[in-house]
Amino acid sequence: MPLEILVTMVLVGIIVIAILLHFTGWSAPVLMTRETASKAWSRHDPDSRILDARPSTIAHAALIDTDKGLGLVWCFGADTIARPLAECSLVDHAQGLWIRFADFATPSVLLRLSDKEREDWRSQILAASRSPQPPAATEQREQTHA
Repeated sequence: MPLEILVTMVLVGIIVIAILLHFTGWSAPVLMTRETASKAWSRHDPDSRILDARPSTIAHAALIDTDKGLGLVWCFGADTIARPLAECSLVDHAQGLWIRFADFATPSVLLRLSDKEREDWRSQILAASRSPQPPAATEQREQTHA
């Protein structure tokens, strides 16, 4: 088969699949409710116990209060990302709140929030970062037995 025909078939196939996924609703963003946010957090961090989930008004993100501290779940297309908010930096943005995570592998996120909601979330995140958190890991020392 000539290369031109093969490349054309592959490109047309990819485009058709993308269109089908879009029109059947599989590419729609996840809407965060207390239940979907809790399930998303549990999928990313099954060892933590969820105390509360507070979705944003536009339902694209949620603050998750766990026994390990405060975390954030947000939609990334049809999937979700969940990260703890320890040592993150907050920057006000015209559309909401910009969060930069301490983990360099985690992308920054712009949360679209109303002015009131931005102040509420900012105060909750700052209060959680000031409160003492349980240790992330325990130190193990080598023991010798005689």
